[in-house]
This record gives sequence, structure tokens and C-alpha cells, in this order.
Amino acid sequence: MTLDDRFDDLVASLAGFHSAWLVYLGLELGLFVELRGAGEAGLTSAALANATGCRAEAIETWAWAADAHGLATLEGDRLRLDADTAVVLLEEQRPEYLGGQFVHSVIASLDWGGMLGFFRSGTPIPSRPDRYRTSIERLTVQDVAVFFQEVLAALPQLAADLGQGGRVIDIHCGGGRWLIAMARRFPSLDLVGVEAEPDSVARARAHVVEAGLGDRIEIRETGVTDLGGGPYVLAYFQYALHQLRDPAAALATAWEALAPGGRIVVLDWPLPASPDEFRTRHGELIAGVQLDELYQGTALVTRDGFRAWFAAARLPEPTIVDLPSGASAIVLERPSVS
Repeated sequence: MTLDDRFDDLVASLAGFHSAWLVYLGLELGLFVELRGAGEAGLTSAALANATGCRAEAIETWAWAADAHGLATLEGDRLRLDADTAVVLLEEQRPEYLGGQFVHSVIASLDWGGMLGFFRSGTPIPSRPDRYRTSIERLTVQDVAVFFQEVLAALPQLAADLGQGGRVIDIHCGGGRWLIAMARRFPSLDLVGVEAEPDSVARARAHVVEAGLGDRIEIRETGVTDLGGGPYVLAYFQYALHQLRDPAAALATAWEALAPGGRIVVLDWPLPASPDEFRTRHGELIAGVQLDELYQGTALVTRDGFRAWFAAARLPEPTIVDLPSGASAIVLERPSVS
């Protein structure tokens, strides 16, 4: 690579910082939603500002910048959003959805003022603000889509068994979005969510009430060692196992709470195991996520790391299914009673 090529490459990375903020603003202020609603006609900056209650001067600058970064197209005085960009940024039911990733990345970086100190001392930050856990909920909306479109496709027997009913538990359930989606997809299931963070519990309970599913979904404010109310046909960890203080103990507890023939399913994004795996676009993103994880005292692990947690829990070796999105499903079925 020549000096000019390296310069251009790093300028593109610098532009990526600004692009992430433009996407974040477009999502949080409702700019992309308004543009999608306007269709091919688009909107003027003044009309977009009026529709979203924003200052006209700021929206005009955002429109120029969105066009420069390829996030929207400015023709004359009208700004348009193309259909594919709308899918990636707004369609939460698609595995391609990245809107939550942008929101989480920006929100997480707001806490990075102490990152230099962390690198020097090795001491992670003691806690994250409520806004961070709210952004995690937005981030894991993508994981809900991955579960329904990729995990269930890869595990058709799981889908068939869930259709027969039973009790399901979501461990470290966050805002409860997966539980609500499961209740709607599988009307014979009863569901339990376990969550230790009070603000997440409050959001989950509010979401459940709003969805009209309070008779089928119970949200418990407790740690992962209290999984009473089983036996469960599925114990689910969505982007959660690696964040727990004792993953092996959590797995052992979940295993004991399973019904015969029940399953543990862990949906997570394993850490690449080699430099070549990191030298991909997926690897670039995972490396950034891992930096934030380490900063808060947690860490993504490789596929072998997940296997080691199951071994430490004295459980059989799980099956690891690598999914098209780059996530993996780590699955272990409890033997049925003969």
C-alpha cells in the first residue's frame, strides 16, 4: 500500500466517526423515518426540520453531510432516503438491521472519557448509566431477528418443539424484547425473564404491559441463580452469558432447571480466534465491541471459550452453529427420559 493509499484509508476511517454520529442523529431525531415516509418525493430541509421539531440550520447541515456520506441523496433542495438504507437502519425485524449498532456505539463512546486511565491502570469503570443499558436493548433487537430468521432455521426441531408449548426462561433478559417476540410467535408458551438491573426490569415490565402479554410473561428482578418456576423447555442467553460474573455457574443452574429434552441456547458473537479472522469487516466491528467490553470489566470470548464454560459447568460439549450474520448459536439438549 502506498502512502497515498494509506492516507486515503485513514481519512475514510476518520469520516466513519462522523458518519456514525450522522446516523445516530438521524435515528434518534426521527429524520430517517420522516424521509422514508416521504418516499421518492423527499423533503426539503425546512420541511424535515418542521416535521421533527428541529432547528432548520442544523437540519440543513445534517442534510448536506448525509448526502456527502452517502446516507441520503440531496437533489436540488430535496433530500431522499433510498430503500436499502431504510432497511438497514430502520427495519428491526431484519438480520441486516444495524440501527441499534449505531445507537449503541455512539452511546457507549460517551462513557469513554476514562479510557486512557483504564489502559494505564487496568481498572474498569465501576458502572454504566441507564442510557447504556437502554442502548443495549436497541442493539440486541438485531439479535432477536437473528434468532427468528437464522437460529430457528438452523434448528428446525427446536422450532417444532417450541410450537408444542411449555415454559421458557430468558436469562439476563434486558428490556424483554425477545420474550415479547417469542410470545407472539409461539402462543402456547409461558415465559419468564430474569434481570438484575432495576432500570432494565422497569423497561421490560412496561414493554410487556404495552404488548398486552402480562398474563404470559413474568419479569423477575433477581440474579441468574434464581430460576425457579420450571422446568423449562428452553433456557436462553442472548448476548448475555459472557457478561455474567460466573458463566459456568449460570450454565449449571440453567441445566438443572431444564425439563427432559429441554435445551440451553446461547446466542452470542464469538471473538475471532486468529489475526486473519480479525482482518475482516466483521472482525473490525467485533474488535471495537471488545474494547468497550473490557472497559466495563467484561469480555467477548472465542468459540473455545464458550466450550470451556460448558466444561467448567460439568456439562457435555455443546454444538456450535455459526450463522450467516456472524453470530453463533451454542446449543445443548438435555437427554429425554426414556
